[in-house]
Amino acid sequence: MAFKFIRKLTRGIFLIPTILLAILFVAACLASELNPEKWWFVAFLSLLLPYLILLLLFAFIFWLFAKPKAALIPLLALLIGWRQIKVIFSYHIFSSFNNDIKATNAIRIISWNVGSMYGLSHNKDKRMHDRKEIANTIIGLSPDIICLQEFNNSETQGKEANNVELFSKDYPYYFFSKDLDKHNGFYQSGSIIFSKYPIIDSVKIKYPKGISESFIYVDILRKKDTIRIFNVHLQSYKFSPQDYDDIAQIKSQSDSTIKASISLMNKMQLAFSRRGVQADMIQKYSDSSRFKSILCGDFNDVPGSYAYFKIRGSRQDAFLKKSWGIGRTYYSIAPTLRIDYIMPDKDFTVNQFDIVDEDLSDHLLLASDIVLNPKK
Repeated sequence: MAFKFIRKLTRGIFLIPTILLAILFVAACLASELNPEKWWFVAFLSLLLPYLILLLLFAFIFWLFAKPKAALIPLLALLIGWRQIKVIFSYHIFSSFNNDIKATNAIRIISWNVGSMYGLSHNKDKRMHDRKEIANTIIGLSPDIICLQEFNNSETQGKEANNVELFSKDYPYYFFSKDLDKHNGFYQSGSIIFSKYPIIDSVKIKYPKGISESFIYVDILRKKDTIRIFNVHLQSYKFSPQDYDDIAQIKSQSDSTIKASISLMNKMQLAFSRRGVQADMIQKYSDSSRFKSILCGDFNDVPGSYAYFKIRGSRQDAFLKKSWGIGRTYYSIAPTLRIDYIMPDKDFTVNQFDIVDEDLSDHLLLASDIVLNPKK
């Protein structure tokens, strides 16, 4: 009798957290539909999706043995969120990227947030060396198109600061957004597209509200085809070194946790809101393209977010087509942050995809071979 009572009590104790977990997961799934410009608090939940999915799977297995009827709660929640699950996990376990094997009709494209081209070291001499390592790593993959975010350059400080020259021999065609241009070329930063193919048109589109980042596109001429390449960089959280220290304090549950949390949440709220506006703009321009197109960039947002679904639309996600796992592309904060993407439209086939870790930036390099489908 006592055993039955304990068993019933245990079920009751676990049932309430299971229901709350299911509700929280469904609420997190709404982040893909609600623009964070107004619904910024829901956007926070999208960051939890991988963890909530795993917890629901454990809850499903537990209730399957403890009380099968209760297993319907996590199962129903997972079915409701299947759209989000599909973009978080990729299942192509046996896919690989071979740098030496590239179809003759394929376009090899690279997208990478290069963190100002100076690597992760604080040593000045090593930072000067890292800029060449970054360029050599990219060129060594023999891409046809290179999309870089947080690229910097100087036109007046000589060769040791002219990063465009590192690529211009192999990639004579390029378009640089120069979102920040200090003292007539002394220091420039922004997004850049390098191409082996002629660029016949180029456009920079500014974000509203004085945001320094922008997004750009170029039209390249490849044989008889004109292809549009978008390179986008959305609002980051702009965490300072102190903010990363605050994150460490939160993880260690120190006395200053509340103060640190408020500061971080304020920055995250602003970033979520701005990315909502930016995502709408990017979707408008990319969907109205009169040419077949490939969109690359650093969204600073995860799959499951409003920015991801809004920008992707009917596009393909190269990672989901040819990779496996969660696909982390950003080192700091959490192990589940896939925030960088390559997205060709439906007129292309993804042959290969890889996420390359060279320990030269806080972001990882994305490489993909993409083939333009023959005209019907």
